[in-house]
Amino acid sequence: MITPLDIQNKEFSKAVRGYKEGDVDSFLDLITFDLERLITENSVLKNDNARLNKELQRYRGSEGVVLETLEAAKALMGDICASAERRAEILLKNAELDAELIQREAKESVEKLTEESLSLRHRFTTFQTKYKSLLESELERFDGLSVKLFAEFGIDETNMQKDNTLKPWQESRETKTLKPLKEEELKKTMLNLKIGEGE
Repeated sequence: MITPLDIQNKEFSKAVRGYKEGDVDSFLDLITFDLERLITENSVLKNDNARLNKELQRYRGSEGVVLETLEAAKALMGDICASAERRAEILLKNAELDAELIQREAKESVEKLTEESLSLRHRFTTFQTKYKSLLESELERFDGLSVKLFAEFGIDETNMQKDNTLKPWQESRETKTLKPLKEEELKKTMLNLKIGEGE
């Protein structure tokens, strides 16, 4: 490739009817100047082209990275969605299990309370029966003691029944409930007992 220096150093042979040397030299100077400018522009354009190619390669590489990143993001979003669905299913299953456990515990608690209630009812009925039996046996014993007591004091129970002294006690004994004697009745009974002692 011809250079500007080659043009400047070029010497032409002289002929009889040749061109004017001054015109040729000025034209060669213009060509040299334009060639230098074109070579400089070409160099700049080559550098720009190389830089742009590098950037293009970098962008192409980054485009691949961006596409890979997008694909990775899509895959990650899919994994997150699947994980969220699995987590929701697990939470729902746990909630159902908790609800079943609460229901079972409540049912067991109700059954236990029912059993305790029946047991208490049975114990109360047993206690009531025993207490009633105890009271009845005590009443019978008391009846026997009253007969002995009257016999010791020489009181004829049949005569006392005629004058209604024992009537309040007998009424209460017949109904199987202890009715307290009124103060007047108690005094009358005590008076009769004393009279019986005097006799």
